[in-house]
Parts: sequence; C-alpha cells; structure tokens
Amino acid sequence: MLRDKLRSNIIKFVIGYWLLVIGLAGCAKKEIRNINSKGENIICFGDSITFGYGVNPGEDYPSDLAKMLNMPVINAGLDADTSSGGLQRIDAEVLEKDPLLVIIEFGGNDFLKKIPLGQTLKNIETMIQKIQEKGAMVALVDVRMGFVMRDYGSKYKRLSQKYNTIFTEPALSGIITNPQLKSDFFHPNADGYKLIAQRIYRSIIPYLNQKN
Repeated sequence: MLRDKLRSNIIKFVIGYWLLVIGLAGCAKKEIRNINSKGENIICFGDSITFGYGVNPGEDYPSDLAKMLNMPVINAGLDADTSSGGLQRIDAEVLEKDPLLVIIEFGGNDFLKKIPLGQTLKNIETMIQKIQEKGAMVALVDVRMGFVMRDYGSKYKRLSQKYNTIFTEPALSGIITNPQLKSDFFHPNADGYKLIAQRIYRSIIPYLNQKN
C-alpha cells in the first residue's frame, strides 16, 4: 500500500516536472533579428486592413496600436494594394522612414486576385530581407481567417521562422464571420480594428520591452 502510494507520488512529480518544463519552453521568447534596432518608428505596412478601409480616420488599427503603445505609429497601408504593389512602395514609405519595427500585412488582395501564393511569398520574403538589411525588426501578420487562407498562415509562419521575425496571432480570425465586427463583407469596423490592434500589440510588446 505504502509502496503504491510512493510510486503514485513519484509519477505525479515526474509528470508535473515535465509539464512545467514544456510550459516554460512555450513561454520563452524567440530570438528576433535586429532586436537592438536603432530605428525610431513603428510602421504598419499593408493593404486596406492596415489603411483602415470602412472606418473614420483614427479608427484604423495603427491608430489604436499607437494608443496602446503610447508612441507614434506610421500607417503605411494602401487600399486594394497587393504584395507586388507593396514592394514598389517599400523604399519611400518604409525604408526611408527610419523604421524600428515594421509590421507587414499583405495577402488578402493577392488571394482575391488569384495571384499565385508562391509569388506572394517571394514578395513578402523580399520585403523582410529589405527591412532587416535596413536594421529594423519585422513582425509578419498571420492573415488567415479560420480555414480561409489557411495555407498563407502556415507558409508565412515558415518565413517568420526562417528570418527570425515576430509572427502575430491570426489578426482577422473571428472578425470576417462576425457581422458585429465588420463594416462590409470583408473589412472590419471600428471594433474589429480594435481587436486587430490588440492581437498585434500582444504579439509585439514582449520584444519592444526586451529592447528597452
């Protein structure tokens, strides 16, 4: 009886120990390239989701993010833009703006316009390379929406791992399927953009704190 109780306690201890080890490993922050960036600005770089289509100025996610961070955030979003269009804008609207951290959000319009995923990935990879060569951190936004664009999420995550970028929570998950969070069929309303800002904030704040 005593032996069985002792064995049970040992088993519980071993299981608890390994659960703790696994939990701590999961909470560990990953190594991010350019964590000691000397840049000054956080730049949100993307399409209509970044731009804030469907809401008034100041209700877009970069504006909400600026309030959460209590620091300026540059909105470099462009309605209807694709990853190819973003590459054409990146020098003037991102690299020349002294970036500390660039939050990349592209893919929705590529998907709608049936641009091959391989081309989108190549464009995003080039963006990451250019930004990191400039000395800034990169946060890559997970653009999947549940099962929609699921392949984008997994492929983007691999890019993030390859280049040691921050990888955000799925920014649009649960928004596109909730009429109370949308301004039209595809775009969030003010509450939807607040939710996106909260998700991106949670993803980036550990690395901003680590830098400081």
